[in-house]
Amino acid sequence: MSEKHMTRMSLDEMRKMKSRTDWERVKSAPDYEGEPEIDVDWAKAELIEPAPKKLISLRIDADIIEFFRSQGKGYQTKMNAVLRAYKEAQDKTG
Repeated sequence: MSEKHMTRMSLDEMRKMKSRTDWERVKSAPDYEGEPEIDVDWAKAELIEPAPKKLISLRIDADIIEFFRSQGKGYQTKMNAVLRAYKEAQDKTG
């Protein structure tokens, strides 16, 4: 999509916009009955619950924490992902 078709709006401006969705057509349309895009065998599906996180105290260089915080919401999750990637790389090498 080119820049000329993009517009920045605040959440308040977006809420004031009139919806262009044809809700009557959506409500009257039947459920999709074609071939599924992904074949899933739900009989073999397994629920995997994430392990709870462990709260620790950790000293981190100021520039490192600032870098991750500048990435926005979820910066601690991103830090955890980087640490996990390092751990998994180490597990593979021995």
